[in-house]
Amino acid sequence: MAPSAMNRWTTSLSEARPVPYWLEDPGKPHPEPALTGAETCDLLVVGGGYSGLWTALNAKERDPQRDVVLLEGREAGWAASGRNGGFCAASLTHGLPNGLTRWPDEIRKLEELGARNLDEIEKAVARHSLDCDFERTGEIDVATEPHQAGELRDWYAEMERQGLADGTEFLDREAVREQVDSPTFLAGLYDRRGVAMLHPAKLAWGLKRACLGLGVRIYEHTAALSLKPYGAGMAVGTPYGQVRARRVALGTNIFPNLVKRVRAYTVPVYDYALMTEPLTAGQLASVGWRNRQGLGDSANQFHYFRLSADNRILWGGYDAIYPYGGRVRAEYDDRPETYAKLAGHFFTCFPQLEGVRFTHAWGGAIDTCSRFSAFFGTAHHGRVAYAAGYTGLGVGATRFGADVMLDLLAGERTERTGLEMVRKKPLPFPPEPFAWTGIALTKWSLARADTHGGRRNLWLRTMDKLGLGFDS
Repeated sequence: MAPSAMNRWTTSLSEARPVPYWLEDPGKPHPEPALTGAETCDLLVVGGGYSGLWTALNAKERDPQRDVVLLEGREAGWAASGRNGGFCAASLTHGLPNGLTRWPDEIRKLEELGARNLDEIEKAVARHSLDCDFERTGEIDVATEPHQAGELRDWYAEMERQGLADGTEFLDREAVREQVDSPTFLAGLYDRRGVAMLHPAKLAWGLKRACLGLGVRIYEHTAALSLKPYGAGMAVGTPYGQVRARRVALGTNIFPNLVKRVRAYTVPVYDYALMTEPLTAGQLASVGWRNRQGLGDSANQFHYFRLSADNRILWGGYDAIYPYGGRVRAEYDDRPETYAKLAGHFFTCFPQLEGVRFTHAWGGAIDTCSRFSAFFGTAHHGRVAYAAGYTGLGVGATRFGADVMLDLLAGERTERTGLEMVRKKPLPFPPEPFAWTGIALTKWSLARADTHGGRRNLWLRTMDKLGLGFDS
């Protein structure tokens, strides 16, 4: 990258505030008071992100008389749920290719359940008047290198052979640029119904309001510190009190799980995003994008990008940073060197937008597991359930995971709990320094594949055979 180009692109960041755009919305609700003293309930939910909020909401909708308490260590939606890209996908398996590779015998059922789950989210948005800019616009995976165009065409042919191409369309160079005009786009795969766009923080805040309206007692700024049996139920300790519950659902994802044996299955990966100022009518017309789809490119180190309700462009991805030791720390949320890299990539994709400024730049931790999609389980003789490992595609899948946890806590065998995806866990990550070394080697190999026609080296081929990987 030439110094003059770097200076020109980084100038676009001069006014960018290092805070998540979504969380600055004026509609942000006031936090609920912290728990002081003792509480009892039928179901205790730990975690005020999507996973916990959907669990509390669905529990009350299943049984309005159930007494539900939710604990959140800070404020509802402040972490991954309030700072993601706002892509709400039907896929439960981190995309069809991953699902078909791992669960070929169940993939049609998984696709069906995922489509039904997205429909249920859309219904919940309407039923509870969740003001979250929900748009069922679909998503286009775009090719920016010749080998990626060939891979998309081959994958579409495979989808047709498998009978899984319904609602999906292959776009050649001319067709994809009719949808969104970038000189880098060579082809695309358009999923017309399987993805919605939304305002992620507003979804979390709307779910919080819906839970409160149904009688869920929510305590914010209340960390769950300990978990132990108490009679026929469980007791969870907090800084100023305790909750005794018949059943407990853990939706803490990347934060340390109260069931310690679960912690080895996830590592934090830091992802970063930029948000532009609102585009003018002329700028928007220069890009096209009339149908407002979400977009993502097909590289191993990929970008995702979409329009907000006020026609800003969110541009994120590419770098996936794993901190040595798997620590989650606030200082990792800000990474100027990644912002500069993303800005350069943005203007390479959309040179017609040169001069646009970025107003926000931020990052956050994703809970990553070795199979890229969520895993589930129980502890303490079925009195505790957990779900984790959504790996950056949890905006929609966490609602499905909430239902899985409720099924498991009820001891019910359902079409969800019977799935191999639910019954079996991914491989855990090794201890340090092996985790950091393996992840670093995998990242280097993926970047190399992107610049060598997609060819995967021996390390990646070995990881593929083991069912392991690392996704940006």
